[in-house]
Amino acid sequence: MTYLLIILVITIALFVWGKFTPDVVALLSMLSLFLVGILDLKEALSGFSNPTVIMIASLFIIGEGLSQTGWTALAGQKFIQWSRKSVSKLLVILTLGSGFLSGFVSNTGTVATLLPVTVSSAWKIGTMPSKLLMPVAFGSNTGGLLTLTGTPPNIIASDALIEHGHEGFSFFEFSLIGIPLLIVLILYFKFFGHKMLPSHKTKNRPINIESELYKWIEAYKVDDNYFRLRVRSPSILIGTKIKDWGFEGKYNISIIRLKRRFPSLLQLKTPAFIEFPDDETEFQYHDIITVKGDSEAINKLMITFRLGLQPLEQINEELKTNLINQEVGMSEVIVTPKSILVGRKIHLGDYLKKYNIQLLAASRNNKPLQDKTIKIKAGDAFLIRGTWNSIGSLKNMYENLVICGSPEGMAKDVDTLHPKSFVALGALGLMVFLLVLKIVPGAIAGLICAGIVLITGCVPITKAYKGISWTSVVMIAAMIPMGIAMQKTGVAQMAANGLVTSLGSIHPILLLGGVFLLTTGFSQTINNSATAVLMAPIAILAASTLDISPEPFMIAVAISASTAFLTPMGTTTNAMVMSAGGYKFMDYFKVGLPLLLIFFAVSMLLIPLIWPF
Repeated sequence: MTYLLIILVITIALFVWGKFTPDVVALLSMLSLFLVGILDLKEALSGFSNPTVIMIASLFIIGEGLSQTGWTALAGQKFIQWSRKSVSKLLVILTLGSGFLSGFVSNTGTVATLLPVTVSSAWKIGTMPSKLLMPVAFGSNTGGLLTLTGTPPNIIASDALIEHGHEGFSFFEFSLIGIPLLIVLILYFKFFGHKMLPSHKTKNRPINIESELYKWIEAYKVDDNYFRLRVRSPSILIGTKIKDWGFEGKYNISIIRLKRRFPSLLQLKTPAFIEFPDDETEFQYHDIITVKGDSEAINKLMITFRLGLQPLEQINEELKTNLINQEVGMSEVIVTPKSILVGRKIHLGDYLKKYNIQLLAASRNNKPLQDKTIKIKAGDAFLIRGTWNSIGSLKNMYENLVICGSPEGMAKDVDTLHPKSFVALGALGLMVFLLVLKIVPGAIAGLICAGIVLITGCVPITKAYKGISWTSVVMIAAMIPMGIAMQKTGVAQMAANGLVTSLGSIHPILLLGGVFLLTTGFSQTINNSATAVLMAPIAILAASTLDISPEPFMIAVAISASTAFLTPMGTTTNAMVMSAGGYKFMDYFKVGLPLLLIFFAVSMLLIPLIWPF
């Protein structure tokens, strides 16, 4: 017991110091518990096989799938629109959304879903993610109190009542206290808590497509030779193929993209897009052709083939909607001095077929090149277009080409949806369905849905692994043994029994407060489920001894087990946002302590009124 207390104090001190990353501190704590003989090997490593840890990792993959398929960017835009670019309003929207969603989805699932949306929204509205992520985590913890299945401590408390011959809680009975607490949480952050939230700079700023496109338009003068033409009914192009006309050589224009207004019956009702038309592509009536060429060449083409000129939107919006989507993207590359491309002649609009890349524009010495045929020199910059995977594969050509910026980051900022977007959303919906109806355990539900996201290609496996916050996963897995050690050595039981003996004989409200404070104290370092399992039988025994109703004590156990606001390892949701928000140990304590005291006061006032002794 002495060794455990020493290790616990040192662990907390290292978290507060912040010299080492949280996962390293947690691993040192886990190793210490094993080396001094408190835990055996199986117990020390039990966290890495814990279903909660496995579920968290799978939830990060599902969240990455939503991000890669456009939902994150789209949701972020909607949140910003609703908040009217007010940080205060955005905070309320995210906290309320987190609380409501966690009433029906696991707290970890809620945070995994909203984490990328919150980070993206924070940067776009001009604030730091640390100003929003902690309210989202606390909101998910509080929102779990809205329903019986919202969080495991609710179920544990209800089952404990049933096991001792009492009636369990109904599905929405927890909302009688959960709704007031969620309202209190929102008011706290809106009027007071937001001032205490830190402004930590992090490196997770998303790429802004609009700003990137604007820079490209200025640097490459894209709007000077970018047109859209419609194939009219009298056009002689109808029924012919691109190779029949020699557009590059004879007319000096490049066909970039083709939008098919009337696809075949075998295709979907929505317009078909041929992102990279080749020589075999056949023209049809009403096709919209995106082309590059000077105005004289375009006029000649329109007259010869009886094509109609389509009006362009604002050029950066046109580029975004017409040339970039979830499958196809754009990027900027620079030719290295030792590149095998130096000295070669190349036509703008051509394809680098080996790499499935299309050349849109070129620049030399920061000046756009207007010639159609270019002899490549070292330092030349090219604006390219291709699938996101093809652009990413150019990283392997680092001796010949250098990719500017982050194509992966740009891909996440695309807010247009496509079929895979609905697959990713369907996977999230399936997980919610499986969790609510308890068809399979939570970890299995997470793995099934993460598998769907990976198998269907919503996110490549390599990107999925990058999307997992391994710092959070390892920290949670390595801290679970601490809870086991506290129960194994009897530290938790001894403290609980002492509190019940000293306060229970004075007044029930004091005992209720003692149960609340002890439970929330344990929940700062022990998993909330383990805390509820530990405290539930003790609270029921105390109520039976005093011959009063155990219901208020079970409600207090459920609430206080979900109030781990003081530490990052108190709950998985706190740990999940720690890295993304750049939080330190003391950030949780500073923001969480006033909130915890408010929750305590509100609970002591409402619980006896709703569930009398």
